[in-house]
Amino acid sequence: MRRTRRLVLALILVALPVAILPTAHGPDLPILAKARNEPVKRSQAASQVLDLDARDALHNRWLTARFEQVLPRVMRREGIDMWIVICREHAEDPVYLSLVPQPSMFAWRLTMFVYTDRGAAGVERLTVNRYGGGDLHKSFPSYYTAAWDPESVDPWDRLAQIVRARKPQKIAINESPTFAFADGLSASLKARLVQALGPEYARRLVSSERLAVGWLETRTADELEFYNEIVAVTHRVAAEAFSPAVITPGVTTIDDLESWVRRRFAALDLDAWFPPMFYIARNASAGPASRVVQRGDLLRCDIGFRYVGLASDIQQVAYVLREGETAPPRGLADALAKGNRLQDILAAEFRVGLTGNAVLAAALARARAEGLVPRIYSHPLGYHGHAAGSRIGLPDMQDGVPGMGDYPVYANTVWAIELGVGVPVPEWNNQQVQMALEEDAAFTAAGIVFLDGRQTRLRVIR
Repeated sequence: MRRTRRLVLALILVALPVAILPTAHGPDLPILAKARNEPVKRSQAASQVLDLDARDALHNRWLTARFEQVLPRVMRREGIDMWIVICREHAEDPVYLSLVPQPSMFAWRLTMFVYTDRGAAGVERLTVNRYGGGDLHKSFPSYYTAAWDPESVDPWDRLAQIVRARKPQKIAINESPTFAFADGLSASLKARLVQALGPEYARRLVSSERLAVGWLETRTADELEFYNEIVAVTHRVAAEAFSPAVITPGVTTIDDLESWVRRRFAALDLDAWFPPMFYIARNASAGPASRVVQRGDLLRCDIGFRYVGLASDIQQVAYVLREGETAPPRGLADALAKGNRLQDILAAEFRVGLTGNAVLAAALARARAEGLVPRIYSHPLGYHGHAAGSRIGLPDMQDGVPGMGDYPVYANTVWAIELGVGVPVPEWNNQQVQMALEEDAAFTAAGIVFLDGRQTRLRVIR
């Protein structure tokens, strides 16, 4: 696998003094060259982030590879001759930012992209927009051929000319009752498109559902390689949050922790795709529930951000030692081990071509046969947090997710392996604790690999 050229690294995460029991780490990528959970040293770039210019350059290099590798493969897999993406400024299609070079923040006026499979010549990429890409898109000519006719005053007429000249049999448009990612064509724009194409070509319009989802979910080798760094930064922020430098028992609240993570992301020029969340599980005999962190609490974070356009999403757990304790209660450590076992069971059930619902059913059956009390609610990661692709359960849907869960699982995708097990803790009078975990993993032909490893021991706050 070709390795990406390392760009100049600008911002460095501060290494705070954190009291942490050792955490198992999985392999650096390239994934296909490593065994599933072979321990190796953390990448040197794990605690560093790129500056904004370097991020744009990396995104744009990926985009070239995606147009050359991913788009033709997915169009042919789905039997699509032409894909038309149309949207307007302030009403951008969910796929829009994945199709344009950076920096791009919005569609410039009325934007039309036309992708036509030209066989051995690859996929032709046209943009029909009298403004080109706008001043924001200086690099547009490197990615698209401008198909605007200066003599034409109507972009719809020009679009119709392009379609008729190429004679596609199947024209995919972004409308889908199942996936929001493939439902970005507004009703008014579709009506105008149908009118422009006329009856002959309007009859050839089909849903882009599986094409759009496939485009969004599929990662190139370089994207998979870099995803390890994305998750490494997320793990480092979690480690910082679960530290004496941030947490003072009896004083710090989970609201303080959520605000701290938001500020930490902002300092790194990282955009949270959902509000950071923290939770407390407490021995009922130690007192009533509250939002103030106390000694003896089990803490859990749920954090994630977008970095170079790709999202992370992790949940990790930490224990606040009581006075005189040197380690967490054995029952909590055993609960984490059961959570790790459920991760292994789910990872082993990933098979290319199986639906998410089939993976869910097989994993739950196996976990229950081993005596676990499982709940699985895993989802893809990519340009979005709850991203394009299948669904493997939802918290309140353990019998399968109609629609999205019927979509197959494909290789070269990234997943948030999100789940939990219910475990009685002897030291807490057999109080039931839900050990919820979430780690990000790549799924390739070699199987599931946890990016930057996974948590196998409780983080400890002294």
